[in-house]
Amino acid sequence: MPVLSEPSPAPASRPSAAVQGAPAEPLVRFRGVQKTYDGSHLVVRQLDLDIRRGEFLTLLGPSGSGKTTTLMMLAGFESPTAGDILLDGRPITRTPPHKRHFGMVFQNYALFPHLTVGQNVAYPLTVRGLSRDEQARRVAKALDMVRLGGLADRAPAQLSGGQQQRVALARALVFEPQLVLMDEPLGALDKQLREHMQIELKELHRQLGITFVYVTHDQGEALTMSDRVAVFNDGEVQMLAPVEAMYEAPANRFVAGFIGDSTVVRGTVRAAPVDAGGDRCGMVLTDGRVLTGVNVNGAAVGAAVEACIRPERILLHPAAPAERGNLLQAHIASVIYYGDHLRLLCTLGEGQAAATVKLPLSGGTAPRAGDAAWLELPPEHTRIYTV
Repeated sequence: MPVLSEPSPAPASRPSAAVQGAPAEPLVRFRGVQKTYDGSHLVVRQLDLDIRRGEFLTLLGPSGSGKTTTLMMLAGFESPTAGDILLDGRPITRTPPHKRHFGMVFQNYALFPHLTVGQNVAYPLTVRGLSRDEQARRVAKALDMVRLGGLADRAPAQLSGGQQQRVALARALVFEPQLVLMDEPLGALDKQLREHMQIELKELHRQLGITFVYVTHDQGEALTMSDRVAVFNDGEVQMLAPVEAMYEAPANRFVAGFIGDSTVVRGTVRAAPVDAGGDRCGMVLTDGRVLTGVNVNGAAVGAAVEACIRPERILLHPAAPAERGNLLQAHIASVIYYGDHLRLLCTLGEGQAAATVKLPLSGGTAPRAGDAAWLELPPEHTRIYTV
């Protein structure tokens, strides 16, 4: 079971009270939670996870990794095979969904087509028996919150996809839940609208201070909105950390490959840690070249390893600079224009995958396909993982 301890990262880009200092008692705790559907294969394995009050936590991972099952167990739509889920220190494992007081937003919106926008938003209040005056007040407030004021009498079919998603969000917020659960709510939207809604959700969370738990397989979405991210794979949390640490200091090779782009170089550990802190090691490539980087998993001498570095951290030189380490000679295979940067694919020689380098646009002469180049991989940004 991976340890869910956090590294000592740079602070999250959007600090909140929940993230700056963890409360004595998290809002939600998963303790030893397991889930199997067939009695043999564990979809979720021995999950221990704390959700802080007021944070935006994203459960991120590929299909089948256990993230959606975890959300469904928290919502009450699935029951754990083993373990407990605690809310404010009290078990809710056997509490039915309608008694958990959680808001829920689905990818397909789940709006009632025969009800108006206002009636859809009011539905959770109707089943809770609130008066008509109180319902009207809360519905108006919720629709204003998601910038749909004045559309209460419209039918859902008269709205765009983005507006329908806002209606679903208003319905999840209208009864003032202490926790809002979202299962890939932006997956059906086009790219531009999805990015716009990400910003809106982030701002709404900042204003309300409600705890959001969000499921997605989109790495960019997770990094854009979250205070912390829990990366799932094969039923286990591989890393739990604020977004900056997740990107800059992945805990293992899976996280490094799943979050963002990485240039990967293969080799073996050739030396014990080379610095006083003991966190770096040397690795030798198949052609004898040597790199130094952070020995993330404590790989021993002779172990097969992969060095990963973010493409924007690589420095490109037209010729070998003097007195610089971690240099790899390469040839530029292609140059791709991305609008805000250039992306270079560089060959490194036999036995190595192509290296990706991201360069900001500048007024100088751009590199061209076929050019020779030297790639400098700063050791502090070169992370070496066991494979």
